[in-house]
Amino acid sequence: MDKRALLYNLLGDLPPRDRPMQVRVLSVEDHGTYTLEKLEMDVNGLELVPAVFIKPKNVTGKIPAILYNHPHGNKYDHGKKEFFIARNDNLSWADQIIGMGYAALCMDMWCFGERNTRTELETFKEMLWKGQSLWGMMVYDTLRGFDYLLSCDDIDTSRIGTLGLSMGSTMAWWVAALETRIKLCADICCLSDFEELIKTDALKYHGIYYYVPSLIKHFSSAHINALIAPRAHISVAGDLDPLTPPAGLERIDEALKYAYADKPEHWKLLRWADVGHKEIPAMRQEIISFLKEFL
Repeated sequence: MDKRALLYNLLGDLPPRDRPMQVRVLSVEDHGTYTLEKLEMDVNGLELVPAVFIKPKNVTGKIPAILYNHPHGNKYDHGKKEFFIARNDNLSWADQIIGMGYAALCMDMWCFGERNTRTELETFKEMLWKGQSLWGMMVYDTLRGFDYLLSCDDIDTSRIGTLGLSMGSTMAWWVAALETRIKLCADICCLSDFEELIKTDALKYHGIYYYVPSLIKHFSSAHINALIAPRAHISVAGDLDPLTPPAGLERIDEALKYAYADKPEHWKLLRWADVGHKEIPAMRQEIISFLKEFL
């Protein structure tokens, strides 16, 4: 079994990736510079996935797209709402992406937003009994979101990237590792090295969703991220962030510089010495530049 297939299998008993997907457009809103479609997506056959799909207006030709992954932050009522929230002197990512002329899809992950019908811990426990993992089901839904983007006639399917902050950052590098047709990955403040989390007693900083049975018997964080190479990948982090211990960042960076030896310009890890777990404007500017260059 190849590495990508092994990684996918570790996620537990998932629905078939090729199961028929049904998407209903509930409404279309005019927001001046863009349209917003509210979607109801049947991607897994278990529960419907509410999502938003934004597209810039007055654009000719096919549109590049971002698969945006929302953060956790213990804000279970937020989910996809986070896509529209401006923080730390940055635009919301929705406004940022539209301003760049891209479309974007953002889905409520399990237990968040309109899917916040039971607790994360309850959901994790039930899925574990059933041979599933909560993270696996989150990853599955996100991959089906990518499949939906592929089906859209107005999207340039050769120019789809994924990005996110915190939990959304982890989602970005997992789905980019598993889906080779994703052109670019941008992860913000959550490139965590598993062994370093154990060493620094930092497991408590990640939610229960994060943990996949038997994962570190087969993969390090660097091994997963190496599956993205040679596609474009930028990671930004703060050295004061307990979720991403600096020694772990250095270990991943060393491994990925090797993985990207033939395309060194496609891998970039940027760190800020005095920053914790947040996206600052300097990080945003680096990501925008990277998107403009490689997407």
